[in-house]
Amino acid sequence: MSRDDFRRKADHVRAIPLEVVLRRWGAVRDRRDKSRWRTPRGPLSVTGPKFCNWHTHEGGGGAIDLVMHLAGWDARRAIEWLWCHLGGRVDDAEPTTHTNTGTHAPPRAASTPHAASTPHATSSSRCRGALTNQSDDDALRRGRRQPLRLPTASPANLQPVRRYLIARRCLCATIVDALMDEGKLYADARANAVFLMVAGKPNRPVGAELRGTRGRVWRGLAPGTSKNAGYFWIGHTGAQQIILCESAIDAISCFQLRSQHHGVQHPTECICISTAGVRSDAPWLRPLLARDYDIYCGFDADEPGESASRQLITRHPTIHRLRPPKHDWNDVLAARSS
Repeated sequence: MSRDDFRRKADHVRAIPLEVVLRRWGAVRDRRDKSRWRTPRGPLSVTGPKFCNWHTHEGGGGAIDLVMHLAGWDARRAIEWLWCHLGGRVDDAEPTTHTNTGTHAPPRAASTPHAASTPHATSSSRCRGALTNQSDDDALRRGRRQPLRLPTASPANLQPVRRYLIARRCLCATIVDALMDEGKLYADARANAVFLMVAGKPNRPVGAELRGTRGRVWRGLAPGTSKNAGYFWIGHTGAQQIILCESAIDAISCFQLRSQHHGVQHPTECICISTAGVRSDAPWLRPLLARDYDIYCGFDADEPGESASRQLITRHPTIHRLRPPKHDWNDVLAARSS
């Protein structure tokens, strides 16, 4: 592509309305303040072509700056994403009633801890080259790379999902609301709870854990999720203690128990991370160990959890076992709340 072609492409996508980009990314508009959006990077205020993130004190103007901010990408990659998903097809980005695949991503399927967002959507062959970072483990083993497809956020299902997490899973309303405001938790069209998995300081979405909240309860991952690239987390950013849990709900439960001092002999600030299933190691664990965090394995008190804990501690002897008093941390929380 010539420099002139690239400039024309950039000029075209730069003018895409920010609201269109945010919807495609899976962001959720605040019902009380229409200029405010919930995104994986925190709440954004949007005025025309300008946006501002009051949490990070960052802002910019135009669609390219917005995608760079949301994903932590450089301008070239942001332009490619916009061209792949919205270039020449702006009308398609507006919300429509369609069948959700149960997974999502910023592009048509998208992060919002946000709803979710990272390039998702239905990706054509011309888009795949820009999405190679969002490939799941199975696809990599098969020699193919699958783009991340986060489920599209459904504001209509937000309250039912919130009620399920608070009433059925005993999660604190304040914590649930904070996660939703930060874009780390949202609802999809099937009323699944979507927990965003991120990587790096920009909190770039790399996948999502899905939890059914009505009918038969089930767990799953958004298509294209890479468990090796990142994780769902909750906690105090300055904490030195990390607790590994098997699911996002368990991570939230563990954090809530320690925050409320329920059954904890020596409460301390911590970060709780979900490994999205029992596993005996993860590539993202080594950098955390290198930074001298006190890491505890809080996997379930069952045979798979015990076995994975033993293997994990054998590989990394500085990790300690933190066994939940009941089967898992959410069971502990439910017992404390009854």
